Formats: sequence, C-alpha cells, structure tokens
Amino acid sequence: QLQLVESGGGWVQPGGSLRLNCGASGFTFSLYAMRWYRQAPGKERELVASISDLGSITNYVDSVKGRFTISRDNAKNTVSLQMNSLKFEDTAVYYCSAFVRSRDYWGQGTQVTVSS
Repeated sequence: QLQLVESGGGWVQPGGSLRLNCGASGFTFSLYAMRWYRQAPGKERELVASISDLGSITNYVDSVKGRFTISRDNAKNTVSLQMNSLKFEDTAVYYCSAFVRSRDYWGQGTQVTVSS
C-alpha cells in the first residue's frame, strides 16, 4: 500500500525557517518525481516545488524561489522541503505528492503557520 507521511510543520515567526519531511513507502521511490503542494484557507491547492526521480531537476513556483529548497534521499525514501525566510503568505497545509501508476497520491498534510 502506497503511503506518504509528512512531518515537520508548525508555527514560526516571519523570517524564520522550517523543514518539512515526507516519508514514502509502497512504491519504488527512486523511480518517481516527487512534489510538494500547499493549500491556504479559501484557496486552491498550489504546486510549490518538484524534484525529479534522481534529484537532478528541481522546479519552484515563483513565490518561493530563492527561499525554499526541495531535496530527496533515495536511500531513505524521503523528500524534504527546506523553507527559509518564511512569510505570512506561506501559511498553508503542505502536502507531499507522487504520481504513481497513473494516479496521484497525497499525504495527510502538515500545517505551517507563519505568524507574529
């Protein structure tokens, strides 16, 4: 059974940092690109960052470029999102995602709250 489990969310002041982690199981992790999405209250889910199967290609939404870094460890079946210089507008539930065997899989999400 494919599972994605996020961790690392929490509360942080503007300008602070958080690191999100996602553990994957139930599929051959190293063969698939991975993505982080987020959904803020009242807004649609947004693709934040993606990373290719071997980690050589990464992409980011413009609003997080230069502040967020996606990475993966294929030996540990984990994908991470390092978030620096956090802003109020980064507040959202963050989801780890994979497109495997023709369907999207999602974790349960982890809340990130940026507040003073």
